[in-house]
Amino acid sequence: MHKFLRAVGFSNIKNRKEMTQLIVSSVQHPTSRNYASSKDNEIIAEFMKDYSEGMGLAVCGEFDEEDKFVYEYYYPYLIPSRVSTEEDISVERHAAQHSYAGICNENRIGVSLVFYLLNMISYMKYENEDHFPIRGTTLSLSALSIKGQILMPIAKTEEEKQVAKKKTNYRNRLINNARKGDESAIESLTLDDMDLYTTLSRKIRKQDVYSLVDTYFMPYGVECDHYSVLGEITEVRKTVNSLTQETVHIMRINCNDLEFDLCINEADLLGEPAVGRRFKGNIWMQGYINFPK
Repeated sequence: MHKFLRAVGFSNIKNRKEMTQLIVSSVQHPTSRNYASSKDNEIIAEFMKDYSEGMGLAVCGEFDEEDKFVYEYYYPYLIPSRVSTEEDISVERHAAQHSYAGICNENRIGVSLVFYLLNMISYMKYENEDHFPIRGTTLSLSALSIKGQILMPIAKTEEEKQVAKKKTNYRNRLINNARKGDESAIESLTLDDMDLYTTLSRKIRKQDVYSLVDTYFMPYGVECDHYSVLGEITEVRKTVNSLTQETVHIMRINCNDLEFDLCINEADLLGEPAVGRRFKGNIWMQGYINFPK
């Protein structure tokens, strides 16, 4: 059973029989279906069934010599609504199955961002036509969570917000320069980190950590595309899984100036989400590469 099924409203599926019924229904009545041929001349197919707008279950497999669909794996998904980053993207196939992972060096979060590729069929078609590298691609991000909580925001004046934004922009420029080999930028970043550590070490004795740390984005667990995040909610809406009638919250999260969509089952969320409040939880990151037309 996929761990993140409950994030899209399937928390009551308890056994293999119920899961098989859901897979068969998704294949027989898909919202969209996509096909591509692999390098071994196999026909790879992906059936996507929306159980709410942009949220549902994808079933992947291949057609055999008798033109019968052979199921290989499935995964829950949330299609992202807007572009998250324009940084360069690399993609590699997973070893165990015909699926792909993407990686993006995003300065704003301080780590290499690894995600599960949602539109693998589009990628395979470009790969078959040998169109790489492609210029002008962008990346839209979404995430699924099975445990999260809502935190109140840190009170800030408009002036403090502007100062924080300027500091962030300055740090991003330093990181860019450091990646190009600028030694003075590397030295400045090192000194800034030392000052930040000293300041936090002094304040943490009397203040709660979440009143000092406004947002964070860091790897979680042993799987590369899992992260622990704390970010500001900029948009929020409720939706209902059309099959199970379970309520799901879909939020737009701003984390270290990187924005992505996130969905979580209402039963797994502690607190009431609202614009301006913060979401804290563990996520499975997904990505949709927007190829130029």
